[in-house]
Amino acid sequence: MIIMDVKVDNLYALKNFHMNMSYPKKIVDSTVPGEYLEDRPNFRYKKVNIIMGGNATGKTSLGKLLMLFANYFRDGEYGRFTRIIEDRKRDASLSVDFVTCDEILCRFEMHIAAKENEEYGEEDVNIRISGTEIGKRDNYEICAARLDRDEGEEFPYDKIKTNGWIFSYPYDASKSKTYRSIESDSRYLHILEQVLKTLDPSIREVIKVKELENTYAIKLNHQSVIIKDGQIVDTQLLSSGTKAGLDISYIIASLICDMHDLYYCDELFSYVNSDVEKACLSIIIDKLNGKKQLFFTTHNVDILDMQLPKHSFTFLKKNVENKEKPIQCVYVSDFLKRNTDSLKSAVENDLFCTAPDLDRLYELIAD
Repeated sequence: MIIMDVKVDNLYALKNFHMNMSYPKKIVDSTVPGEYLEDRPNFRYKKVNIIMGGNATGKTSLGKLLMLFANYFRDGEYGRFTRIIEDRKRDASLSVDFVTCDEILCRFEMHIAAKENEEYGEEDVNIRISGTEIGKRDNYEICAARLDRDEGEEFPYDKIKTNGWIFSYPYDASKSKTYRSIESDSRYLHILEQVLKTLDPSIREVIKVKELENTYAIKLNHQSVIIKDGQIVDTQLLSSGTKAGLDISYIIASLICDMHDLYYCDELFSYVNSDVEKACLSIIIDKLNGKKQLFFTTHNVDILDMQLPKHSFTFLKKNVENKEKPIQCVYVSDFLKRNTDSLKSAVENDLFCTAPDLDRLYELIAD
């Protein structure tokens, strides 16, 4: 599954929100190769999406919403959407353009009627999925225009073919983390050990506990820590950064093992050294072979020094005074046109007007 376009209204804190993942012009000698569909070079998509911005600008909400959208194709359950409506007095809507395994551009359209005092029922939620085949010379805009003209074929949710997805959040956003499907691949243990040893040099080895299913032991100098189904049994013995290594290992392993197509990593490296984050991100990008896509949120400005295409970076900006569109996307490629333009310098000079307002904090000095 490749996400091409997202429009959201009244779900989580997203109101009249729009984000697009196509880009207009092929980049010569790009550091992110293959940002187009195989055999359809005109159908370009942003394979790497680095999402930055201040706190509470919707980065986690966007990821959680896309996760709900992706999980809808497993069971067709509409209640996952009604539970995240922000204002029940208003209608809510979601539109997502995405590419399936069959080279079809599909459009998921959902409208939920306002219902202030009653429970939502199936009759209140209208979901429609339509799609159009992507021709050899088509680009995204041509296919989207066909769907705009209602020229697509309708599909039931259980006929949509995707190749899996993984969403990773900070521990306070997703408390249950289980990784069962990766255990059968022997490469996972090697990757897990390499990542954890990088994060904590005091780790001597990581071994598989043969007597227990999906269980590993982290061997320290004088103690051991058990990992069961992706959960650390004794969390007191490891740092926050080392614990994040479980998610990091799983994502790298699933890319190497070709398990998923869509990856959303939300502040995965919040407790991790900047150089380690850049190294892991480089590995992740290198392994985005074929029809894969990455969404990666971070506050680390050192990422801006990586030689990635300008269109790979999107900033989310929040303006509480704007009641109609409080959260908006700022596309770096709209501002910086030349290869020599410094993205880090632009951010340090607040070209995109995304720097936080610190006045209230500095007022504390005078108190």
